[in-house]
Amino acid sequence: MFINLLASETALLIRDILAIATVVIMAIAALAAIILILLQQGNSTGIDALGGSSETFFGKNKGKSLESKMKKWTIICLVILLVFSVIYFVVPYNTAIWG
Repeated sequence: MFINLLASETALLIRDILAIATVVIMAIAALAAIILILLQQGNSTGIDALGGSSETFFGKNKGKSLESKMKKWTIICLVILLVFSVIYFVVPYNTAIWG
């Protein structure tokens, strides 16, 4: 009986630690995504957008620019946020996983 009680308390402690860690990871990913989005420049700047696109240095080397790296990291942060929020909100606390 004591072993079962200890095991259930351990499972509850692990569940609480995982829930806190998940929320912390979601908060860090959300803040990083917000910062990265605010640092990025818009795709079109004023009246220049009406003239169409021309081949520029940044167009040729789009994969190597800082802007493309920031877009890539923004997508990574948002995917992390999506995955952990699904895990946090879909896996309920009262399942057979936690005892």
